Order: sequence, then C-alpha cells, then structure tokens
Amino acid sequence: MRRLLISALAVPLLLAAPARADDDWAPPVTDAVVKKECGDCHMAFQPAFLPARSWRVMMGSLRDHFGDNATLPEDTVAHIRAYLETNAGDVIGRGVGRDFTRRIAANAAPQRITETHEFLREHRFSDSVWKRPDVVTKSNCVACHPAAERGYYED
Repeated sequence: MRRLLISALAVPLLLAAPARADDDWAPPVTDAVVKKECGDCHMAFQPAFLPARSWRVMMGSLRDHFGDNATLPEDTVAHIRAYLETNAGDVIGRGVGRDFTRRIAANAAPQRITETHEFLREHRFSDSVWKRPDVVTKSNCVACHPAAERGYYED
C-alpha cells in the first residue's frame, strides 16, 4: 500500500517536472558545422530564439553580419540555414523558443535575439550591468548563464 501511495504521488511530479524545466531550456546546437562556423566568432546561439524567417534573412546577408563579413561557401550556408530553420523557435514550439517567438509579428524577421520582446522582458537591468567587464554585450549569454551553450538559461 505504501509503495502504491508513493507511486501515485510521484507520477504527477515526474510528469510536471519536464514542462517546468523546459521553460528555461533551448535545445543546444548539436550540428558540428554550425558550432564551428558560428561558434568561431561568438556563442553558437540556439536557433530556438528566433523564428525560421529570421534565420533565413540572416543567412542571406552574411556579407554584412552585424558589421562583419561572415561570408561562407554556398554549400555551408545552405547547411547552416537548413539547421537553423529546422530548429527555429516557431518550428519547435516549446521551451524558450515558444516564449521568444510567440510575440514576434508574422511579418517580422528580427535579427537580434537581444531585441526580441521576451529578451527585453527578461533582461531589464541597469546599464551598469551591461558595462561590467565580464558582460560587455547583451549577446554574451554565458556571462550570466554559465550553461547557456548547453541550452540552460535558468536564473
């Protein structure tokens, strides 16, 4: 009887746990090409933070990638674009991807994760935080989220 009671109490907790944990998780970048090409200059951001149309635009404008020329061979661009679009927040529809993309207008293709509604809502800090030597830029996720590259953004 005691074992049955413990099982009955444990099942709802186990079922609820992934949903809560999923809220602060974005599937990490697992593709070696994406990790290498994007990760050479910055953290390879999880595609879940932007909708597929944003990644499509970004991969089509690598000649001016936030002020840098990030051009790549077309086959590499196609590979990375396919990975990013397949794993985009509006495609996977769960976790932080769901949260980050649900308020983006259907005709909008934001290029900066740091300018999305959800990012701005979650990161209302004074300018002094962004100027700290260990932070420097809003896109330096690992400064405050040490497990960001593995997709964990818990506070």
